[in-house]
Order: sequence, then structure tokens, then C-alpha cells
Amino acid sequence: MSAMSEDTLIWTDVGHLDDIPRLGSRVVTTPVVDIAVFRTANDRVFALHDSCPHKAGKLSQGIVHGESVTCPLHSWVIGLADGTAKEPDEGCTRVVPVRLKDGRILLAAGSA
Repeated sequence: MSAMSEDTLIWTDVGHLDDIPRLGSRVVTTPVVDIAVFRTANDRVFALHDSCPHKAGKLSQGIVHGESVTCPLHSWVIGLADGTAKEPDEGCTRVVPVRLKDGRILLAAGSA
């Protein structure tokens, strides 16, 4: 099976950029998994499964800094772009494709 490009994905509008405060997040609930959508200080948007790879802490409740989020349970730092835990910790959480179009946040449907 070949990987799909972002242009062939089906995008779902989940809200306006201003619905998320800078350095904040919101949760998008799907039938499969909760997705945490993050907004950085410079208005970049990222989406991850809302579960830390360590003890499944809700990343949406963590502290956003730079392009990372710190899990509220045990302070693991997770990269927003790739979902990977920063050293010395190991592990990752799944990234969900996200894009910003005309101020609207779009998630790739079915990629959760």
C-alpha cells in the first residue's frame, strides 16, 4: 500500500484558529481517539493523539512551549511536529496531519 500525499487526504474543518488561545490547545473527539490540537505563540498549529507515550497523560492539558508540549503527569516533553519524546525520555505519540486555511483549522479525516 502506498502512502497518501496530503493533497489526497480528506480534510475536516474543526474550528477557527482563534478558538485556541496562543500556547493553548483544544480537544477534538472522534469515534476512535481524542486529538489534541495545539497553537504555538507564532500561530503554528499541530495535532497529536491526546495521550502521552509514557502513562497516557492528556497532552491537551500540558504546557505548550516553543514547538513542544510538556505532559502534565510526569513532565515528559513531546515534540509537536513529530510526536517524539525529547531525551532522555523515549517514545512517541501519533501525529495527525493538520493545516491552516483562511484561519480555519483542518484535520485529515480518517488519519486518527
